[in-house]
Amino acid sequence: MRSIQFPDGTSVPSLGLGTWYIGDSHARRDAEIAALRRGIDLGMSLIDSAEMYGNGASEKLVGAAIEGRRDEVFLVSKVYPHNASRDGVAAACERSLQRLGTDRLDLYLLHWRGGVPLDETIDGFERLIAAGKINRWGVSNFDSYDMEDLAAAGGAAVATNQVLYNLSTRGIEWDLLPEAREDGIPIMAYSPVDQARLLVESELIALAREIGASAAQLALAWAIDCGGVIAIPKAGRAEHVEENAKAAEIVLTDEIRARLDAIFPPPDGPTPLEIL
Repeated sequence: MRSIQFPDGTSVPSLGLGTWYIGDSHARRDAEIAALRRGIDLGMSLIDSAEMYGNGASEKLVGAAIEGRRDEVFLVSKVYPHNASRDGVAAACERSLQRLGTDRLDLYLLHWRGGVPLDETIDGFERLIAAGKINRWGVSNFDSYDMEDLAAAGGAAVATNQVLYNLSTRGIEWDLLPEAREDGIPIMAYSPVDQARLLVESELIALAREIGASAAQLALAWAIDCGGVIAIPKAGRAEHVEENAKAAEIVLTDEIRARLDAIFPPPDGPTPLEIL
């Protein structure tokens, strides 16, 4: 498995496991737990969740999946903006830790920007680090201007920015992605197969077949190809996790990249950050 480094030098796999819409159904519980455990087996040991996902149901399922394997996992969760006050973030973190069945998060993110001043949220995060509740913090759904405001608020310790990024949503390539690379801050790409919409794109399917891959594998290989990006696809079944993991083995040629650019053109100017 390829790896990406956070600013503090910690390495994580470039392909992780997303859990949006996982944990919502009791009927799928066993399969989803098995999928997460299979991902850990295959080196996709970064697991991303949030208090928002299923109102905590996702975190509870992740907790069940990592029971007895906590030290094998790089665990990520996110706090609602309305819970991101100095005291609110501490309480929210504690609730997430209880649902996840752990004493610490490896990374805690502000899910999106809200009304709480950024310096207050940062202070809350830093207090959580001092208390040993989290190891590092970051943000999600921040555009370039938000990142500038974060820096001005004392956010030099930000570890990552998690945003929507995939072949059909490439706006961050104009400014946010190159700026993050310059600053040594990895981007975490959520919905890297566009909530499965890319899986039915006929031109992508045909190109993937030419290189002996699936559309999902080619889309994921593209996302992590140029470095500085951690992709966190959601997969609720072990066989889908196994398929996704093989994307890390794919090496894209200049020709394949050019053909993907022709199908999914990069931005030709500034683009507002897209959020799901």
